[in-house]
Amino acid sequence: MTASLIGIAVLLALVFLRVPIGFAMALVGGGGFALLRSPDAAGAMIGTAVFETGLSYTLSVVPLFIFMGNVLAQSGIAQGLFAGADRLFGRMRGGLALATVLSCGGFSAVSGSSLATAATMSRVALPPMRRFGYDDRLATGAIAAGGTLGILIPPSVILIIYGLLTETDIGDLFIAGLLPGALGIVLYLVAVVVTVRVDPSRAPEVKEVVPMSRRDTTGVLGTLALFLFIMGGIYGGIFTPIEAGGMGALFALLLALAIRGLDWAGFRGAVRETVLSTAMIFAIIIGAEIFSTFINFAGLPMEMVDMIYALDLSPWLVIALMVAIYLVMGCVFESLSMILLTVPVFYPVVAQLDFGPGALGNPDDVLIWFAIVVVVVTEISLITPPVGMNVFVMRSVIPDVDLMTVFRGVLPFWIADIIRLALLIAVPWFALALL
Repeated sequence: MTASLIGIAVLLALVFLRVPIGFAMALVGGGGFALLRSPDAAGAMIGTAVFETGLSYTLSVVPLFIFMGNVLAQSGIAQGLFAGADRLFGRMRGGLALATVLSCGGFSAVSGSSLATAATMSRVALPPMRRFGYDDRLATGAIAAGGTLGILIPPSVILIIYGLLTETDIGDLFIAGLLPGALGIVLYLVAVVVTVRVDPSRAPEVKEVVPMSRRDTTGVLGTLALFLFIMGGIYGGIFTPIEAGGMGALFALLLALAIRGLDWAGFRGAVRETVLSTAMIFAIIIGAEIFSTFINFAGLPMEMVDMIYALDLSPWLVIALMVAIYLVMGCVFESLSMILLTVPVFYPVVAQLDFGPGALGNPDDVLIWFAIVVVVVTEISLITPPVGMNVFVMRSVIPDVDLMTVFRGVLPFWIADIIRLALLIAVPWFALALL
């Protein structure tokens, strides 16, 4: 365990020195493995990790879903979702903020990416909210928090990567994320209502409804059809999650062309963003594979299991400690790095926990429930200072937004996320009811 702890300490030091997380994990994992075994063995292990990850058929689903989300972002479909949601809430105080949360949930359901959702909705929702006199704290907070829904509501790239890491059925993970994702939307809507009730100055009392064109209506119906097509195909056994990525990408492309929302420049932009995002994700995955091999060879997961048995800790206390670690890590790590860094260590420990009879009596259910808990905690990290990746994405899209304004704005939504996390831990039914 000593070698593992030293490796983790060195990794944290490199991260604080702003070494990219993928390269930091590869450097520490390769160096640590070389010290424990030999440089030749480390070289072989690194080569294997790069080769197998780069040629992995199962990982081909990642760029497919990323491309699907980028096509939808480039096609202007988010504008239609926003206009449709505004039809529901337009006459309420804070209606545009409510519409922003709901449209973020809808866009998340087909993009699978929190950062893409935050970036897209920043361009779509913030200008009209400013035009109608919304306080920047409420406007930016609703967008940054609403964007976090992208990593939970299926098809989620994070859930796909989690399933590939742990060999958990991706279809089951998608189904398990539906109710917690819907709960997140409801609690965010409540957060908006409470905020404008406590401080009415943050939103105007009434306003005009954002006009909705025929193209917007087609985009909304097409997006709903895309979501049902993907989930119905996976859950109905028509195609695998990997095949769903290809079918979804083709469906999104045809939908964007049907509404005439995608020109050649937009298509090139979608391809470019897909290539850049895929390269970044694969670099982090390769680094995580190397680091987890080192951690496993050093014996950290099994020693943690032995320690838990020796201390006679209850399974709930173990989960609480893991959640606390995630909340602290969320202050300095972004979501994908957290997943890839911790899951290889925590997953074997959770697999050994015995919750006794009840909702978590089935070991497979425990692992699926834990996956959703991890993703919800990771969502919280996306709006937690000082990193808060969604906040920084908004800042890059809307440069005149002050970071502290956004962090103050996300506070009610952060509290809503903590409530959802507590409910999910106390009532596993939310993650397991649809399985």
